[in-house]
Parts: sequence; C-alpha cells; structure tokens
Amino acid sequence: MRAVAVLLSVLMLATPLAGCLGSEEAVEVPEAETVTDGIWVHDGRGLPLDLEPFESTYFVNDVGELGPEPSIGVTSSGCIFFIALEKVMRSCDNGQTWDNSAEGEVTQAPSTSDPWGWVDPVTDRIFNVQMVGLATTWIGWSDDDGETWLGNPHDSGPVPLNDHIKLATGPWTDAGYGALGGVNPTYETAVYFCYNKLAGIFCYTSFDGGATFTLGGQAFGLVTTNGGLHGAISAAPDGTVYVPPRVETPTLVVSKDNGLNWEEKIMGTDVGTPNPRKNSEMAADADSNGFHVWTGGDQGVYMSRSFDSGDSWEQTSLRISPLDIVSSVFPQIIAGDPGRIAVTYLGSEDGDLLNTTDIDGSPWNGNAHYAPGNATYHLYVTFSLNALDENPVFQTIRITEDPVQKGSICLNSGDCRDIGGSNRNLLDFNDIVIDQDGRIFIAYTDGCTGECTTMENPMAENSRDRLGTMAYLATGPSLYADVGDLTPLVEGNASA
Repeated sequence: MRAVAVLLSVLMLATPLAGCLGSEEAVEVPEAETVTDGIWVHDGRGLPLDLEPFESTYFVNDVGELGPEPSIGVTSSGCIFFIALEKVMRSCDNGQTWDNSAEGEVTQAPSTSDPWGWVDPVTDRIFNVQMVGLATTWIGWSDDDGETWLGNPHDSGPVPLNDHIKLATGPWTDAGYGALGGVNPTYETAVYFCYNKLAGIFCYTSFDGGATFTLGGQAFGLVTTNGGLHGAISAAPDGTVYVPPRVETPTLVVSKDNGLNWEEKIMGTDVGTPNPRKNSEMAADADSNGFHVWTGGDQGVYMSRSFDSGDSWEQTSLRISPLDIVSSVFPQIIAGDPGRIAVTYLGSEDGDLLNTTDIDGSPWNGNAHYAPGNATYHLYVTFSLNALDENPVFQTIRITEDPVQKGSICLNSGDCRDIGGSNRNLLDFNDIVIDQDGRIFIAYTDGCTGECTTMENPMAENSRDRLGTMAYLATGPSLYADVGDLTPLVEGNASA
C-alpha cells in the first residue's frame, strides 16, 4: 500500500547564506543567544552560531514495505532503489509510487537476511546482496533499472559466512592486483564485497562486475573486536578504499591497491564511543579528502577529517551535531565537491530526561540502547558546505514531524530489552547517497506509524513498527557547487 507523500518544509529564512555557511575562509562569529526550533547553525563543538540558515525542504514517503536496515541508490535515469529484507523497491517517479522491481525473478535468493543494496555511480549497475543462511551470499545485479536481473548464489568466498555483508564499487588503481600481472578487469570499476567472521573482516575484489569474487581474504588481522562487524565500504575518486570496523576506538581499515593490502588508521581517542555501539561510517569528497563519522562517548555525532586521502587523520574530533541533541545513533555520511558533506542520523532532544530512570532502572546518560519509554527520536541531517575549513560551519535540520522511534533502540542484538514490543525493530543502520545533481537521498526505518503519529504522547509500546521510508532534499544546496540550489523533482511539492 502506498502512503501519501508528505513534504516537510523545514524552517527557512529568505536571505541566502552566500558568504556564511559556504565560505571557504574561517570567519569568527558570535554565538547565538537563541536557536530556532528544528534548525541549528553551529560550530564544530556543537555550539550555536549567529548565522542565518539556508533554505531547504524535504520530500518524504514510505515505500509501502517493511524496511529495517535499508540501503538506497539512484541511477542516472532518476530511478530510486530502496533495498531491505527480500524486496528491491523501485520508484521512477521521484518517490511518489513504488514497486518491487525484482518480483518474480528466478534469480531471487530463496531465503535471505542482512540485505544490502548498491548502485554503481559509474555504470548504473544495481546490486542486490542477500545473505542466505550463514553459509553463502546471493548477489544479484541489473543493468536496466531493475527490469531484468542476473545473479550468482555462491559469491561469499570461503565459508562459513557470518553476516554484515556489504558491497561497493570504486576506481581501479595502478597498484594492487593489476600490478601483479595476469589479472585483467573486464568491468569498468572494482567491485568490493566484505563480510564479518569471528576472526575479523574479510574483503574480496571482483574483476568481472560482481559475478565472481576470487581474490581477497582477511582485510586486517587485528580488527577482530565484535567479530569483525563493520560499516559500509566506501571508495574515494583516487581509488582509496575504506572499511570502518565497529570497535571501541574509532578506526578505519584503508586500502590503496584495490583491496590487496590494508592498513589500520585510528582516530577519535578524545571522544571514544559508547557501549554498546553501532557502525561508524566514511565518505570522501571529489578531491579524495576523507570524512569519518561516529557516535561519541557523550552520544553526540563526531567527525575526523583527512586532508591527504586517508594517510593521516585529525586527532581532535569535531562535534557535528548540536548540543541540544543528547542522543544519536546510525550516523551516515555522503560527500560531493571538496568540503561539501551531509550527515544523517537518528537523535533525541530529550535533555530533560537525562539522569531520569532508563530502561534498566539506572540514570539515563543518552545511550539509545537504554533510553526510557518516553524518549523521542527523530531523523536529522547535518550539512556543511565548508567542511575543510579550520573552523567549519554546520547546519542541522530535524526532518521528521512525528517520531521515528519512541523509547529505546536496541544496539546489540544479543542484549535487547523487549519493553513495549521489540526495540530491535530498526536493526543496525540507515543509508544516504547523492545523485548526479548532488541531491541527497536518505533511507531510514520508521518505527512510529499509524496511531503513533497522532497520539499526543506515544510511548514505546506504540512505536515498534519498521516501515521503510525515503526522504530526499527537494530544495536546498546541492553537494555539487556548480549546480547551486536544487529545484523540486515533483511539480507543486516544493514551497517556502
């Protein structure tokens, strides 16, 4: 069933932000005395700045199916693909209607879990990756906007496979497997496939567009905490590949040679991570500058930057969420032109609940895993158009009007508190991508639907759905500077 599309108009001011949020030079500005509800302009400490926010609106619609752990991609034709559970949901009318593009295909996996989707931005190939039991992985792909699919049910490499399957593509480099001789790629980009075993992270590189994965192995032997759980694979324009392991100290494993060798990079020791924790995530801009984000020990969203393509990283972390957001989870990041980034995450502004009784009967410190039943979580986006500056400026927007979740969000599958229905309903992550115009698209799971959206004070027991939902930037700044301000994709759906 298709829900009616909703356009969320996020508090806007008529004055453009030229010379402010997008400035390339660091400018000292006074701290703001007040913050407008639902929108913040702030510095890299989370403190408000006395700058006018840019104008933006968002288009939001559910995809008509359950969608925990969603991933999203957009082809150059404008078709949007939302992948979660066994379904590949497709919209070719800018998110107004959705259909299951893989329905009835003989290549569909017989039984699946831990899905992952990816659209190759170079070739438009759409990947649907599904774990079949704990033994293997089914990888399907389509080169015609999901009309027809091919697949291989045995692409997992050595078994037993555990979970957290991920796939991405990136440029070929002059080093790596190709430099060894005898290996000639038949596909325009390198296709990377990673998963976790108890021994750590295992990553493989495909030379034939994802049909086979014969070269690779354990990415880095020391990254074994949490059994090799990890976030999404990302590749920079210069071919550098990143995999973020889920470990206590924010870390990246980095390859400069298409996955032949991996090196560990550590950062974030000043802010750490909470326990239990979820994935950190990574993106690189058009000049291969790196941006790594995670939830810090104080529950804010933090970022470390690399100005040399992942070789070195800042050891003083930037807080990129405002201080009013006292709890965060599932941060995801995307980058466009140099210094232009967008980060999405779930967060709570319920500062009045800090130190009240949490789900375990202890004082709540903002950890989503232990949030009390009346804690409210929304979807946020934080932009920076000058993220490479010494003192970058950030703008954060609360996108959702009704909560995405009430009560706790389980961050450890073996340690869930099923209060008011399972708080494992959102599972492990959301996703964010950009299209060829630099417009951001977000896939997330909505736990507060139906009656929960109209109740004056919904509680945890009213918010345990897992509806797949998509949001995209209708109007606002593109992450590609030359595009400028984006115009609506759907006629009549953008308003000030």
